[in-house]
This record gives sequence, structure tokens and C-alpha cells, in this order.
Amino acid sequence: MRRLTVALTLLATLAAGAPTGALALPAERDTAGSGSRGTNVLVVGVDSRAGLSAAEKRRLHVGGQGCNCTDVMMLLHLSADSRRASIVSIPRDSYVQYPLPGPPRFGKINGAYAIGGGPLTVRTVEQVTGLHVDHYLETGFTGFEQTIDNLGGATVCTDEPLHDENSGLDITAGVHHTDGNRTLRYVRARHVNTRPGDLGRVRRQQRTVTNLLARLTARGALSGPAATFRTVRTLLKTVRTDAATDVHDLVRIGWALGRLRADRTEFATVPIRLFDHRVPGVGSTLVWHEARSAALWDALADDRPITGDPRIQPVPETPVDTNPAGIALRVDDPAVAGALTRAGFRATAGPPPAVRPAGPPVITYAPALKADAATLAAALPGARLNPAPGHDHTFDVAVGTTPVEVRTVTWDRNKADGAPVTADTLRCVSHPRR
Repeated sequence: MRRLTVALTLLATLAAGAPTGALALPAERDTAGSGSRGTNVLVVGVDSRAGLSAAEKRRLHVGGQGCNCTDVMMLLHLSADSRRASIVSIPRDSYVQYPLPGPPRFGKINGAYAIGGGPLTVRTVEQVTGLHVDHYLETGFTGFEQTIDNLGGATVCTDEPLHDENSGLDITAGVHHTDGNRTLRYVRARHVNTRPGDLGRVRRQQRTVTNLLARLTARGALSGPAATFRTVRTLLKTVRTDAATDVHDLVRIGWALGRLRADRTEFATVPIRLFDHRVPGVGSTLVWHEARSAALWDALADDRPITGDPRIQPVPETPVDTNPAGIALRVDDPAVAGALTRAGFRATAGPPPAVRPAGPPVITYAPALKADAATLAAALPGARLNPAPGHDHTFDVAVGTTPVEVRTVTWDRNKADGAPVTADTLRCVSHPRR
């Protein structure tokens, strides 16, 4: 049972980093006598500036007041046969009830640490997931930085340049080999120019964990008991564990991770129903999708894979990666404009042309909006894409002579930034820059 501790250590290195009517919150799930199989490890990164000098705050780019809360939270499940690892990120702004005596008390899940440290954090996670936490690992800003440096750096990647003044991140598109300081900025960034917010940040954290595991495996750092022991000893210099976790546990689990193929390691983020639930005195919070999050925890309790389960991540007929509600259109046919509006786009009808072009509709757009163009094209099957440099931020749809079909598309933010995937889909593939 305690063999699964090892998986968590590796995750720990990546951490540190109401409307009217009843609101459904993650339900308290019974863990007493839990028959969950496999091992569960909770890994957290704590946002605390305590003990940091002014120079360290500048170097780490963590100025301001710390919240003494968990900035990163991952739950790792190692299957009973050690042949699959499932790593679930729990967004720090998740709105939950704390397991405290007295009147019910609600808040963000990251606030449990400020109230009761690691013990209350563990009890809160157990209450809202129904899973028993077997091991707990914790690190902070400097611990994370030193861990990455001690392991020889990390690999991070991005399809587009990323900049975040808050975390100090500023990297170009591509694959990069980063030291602890730059990796910390990457995993903390949530105000970036592309895919901002906590879910985008969480996916970058998952990618970082994936690449760290790949590098450790490729270097032979988890190739056998002796090599794994040296890696564990390095981790324990900067990662704190609970009393239930010892070196022998970590070595056994680390060795198991080193033998896993990338398609046997899964990553997911808890499915969200409300992305900006405002609570007086608490602020903007995330409310879990009740049915889908319950299916996620049930899969882990039953020691089943979390990928490919439609109860966790439904598969719509026409999925898209961007929100049609944010896409403005000018359409030269009132009927098509109306259909696109009903499909969720912000469409306005313009005057029809004197002569319609032959063939299917033509979509003209600014090249920077290629992701939105793909969403619109999914709603207009067969449409031709016409990227036009200098075009404004409104799409022009010129209806042709071919009859137009308008499909209803489904945008699920959970799928875009947190759907269950295997590690081979998250790995950086090209040679890193230094």
C-alpha cells in the first residue's frame, strides 16, 4: 500500500508553485472504511514568503504578500498493480466546505492550509473526493527552485511566446531547458497572453511533470533501486513528507514510475461547472461539475483509468477549442447569420452581394485568429478559409452558391485545458533550447 509514495515525490517537485437559490458544492464523500484500491498521494506547493529575504523575493519574482496557502495541488493515484499512474490537478480556487467543527464554513480549497496546515488540507481533499490520502508531500518556492536545479533542470515548451509580468515569465515559442528559477516562473504563470487563468496554468504544470519524468527516466535516474535511491535522496533535500512516508516507500514507487510507458501515465484537472462563481468575502471561485467530478473520483476509487471515460469527459458530436460566444461575424446572408447566432456566435447580417461567389462559404479573417477560424469552420462544414493580413478582428462570411449547413458546435473549457490525457500527448517533442 505505501509503495505509492514515490509517485508523489516527483509531483511535489512541480508544485510551488452566491446567486439566488441553492448552490451545489462538492459533496462530502464517505471515506470511512473506504475500499479504494491503489495508493493516493497529495502533493502541494505552498505560497509563503515567510523567511524570504528581499533579494530572494526579487530573484523568485514573488513580491507582495503571500497567502500562506497551497498554490498548487495534485493528487497522484498509483494503481494497485503499479502499472498506471493517474495525476489529477485540483484548482486552487475550488469552492469547498472545510471539515471543521461548528457551523459550516466554506472557502477556496487553497485556504485550508492557512487555517489548519497540511492536516486540514488532507482532510479537506479526503472529504470532497471520497478518497483516502495515503501520503502527503509539500514544498515551497525555494524548495521547488532547488529541486529542479538539483535534478539538472527541466524541459518546458510552448507553441506561442508567453509573457507574464506577475510571475516574471518571458519565453519564446519552442522547447526550452530551464533552471529552477525559470521553471518556477513557468509553472506559476496565470496572467499569460495565451490561455490565461488557473486551468491553462495547471496544464502547463502537468506538462512540466510529464517532461521531468521523461528526463529522469531517460537519464536512468529511476532505472533500478540504487539509481532511484539517489534520486529520492536528492528530492528529500527540498521536499517535506509526512510521517507515513519513508525512503523505502519512495524508492519502490519511483522505480515503478520509471518503468511506466508514457501512455500509462494520465493527467486531468477536476471538471468545472462554474468558472467565475462570486462569493462575498471569498472572491471568484470555481465550482466543480458535480456528476463529472464524482465520476472522476469513483474511477480512482475503483482503480480504473480516467482517460476514455465519457462520464468524466463527454464526447460531443462537433467539439471546438474556442468559445463561439467570443467570435464576432459579419455574414452577407440574413438566414445564415441567424443560424450562426443560434449556434452561439455573435453574428450580424450585412447586405447581400450583387453576385454570390461560386461554391461554399468563404471565411475571411486575421491570421492571428486561426483558432477561432477553426471553430467557425467546424460550424460551416466545407467552408473555405481565407486568412487576410491586416483584416480586423471580426470574421467576414461570404455565402456562396452552395447550400449552407450550419452545425451546432460544443465548446467545453474543461476539454480545452483539463480533459484527461496520457503523458505522451503532453511531452515536448523537439530539442530544447538553453
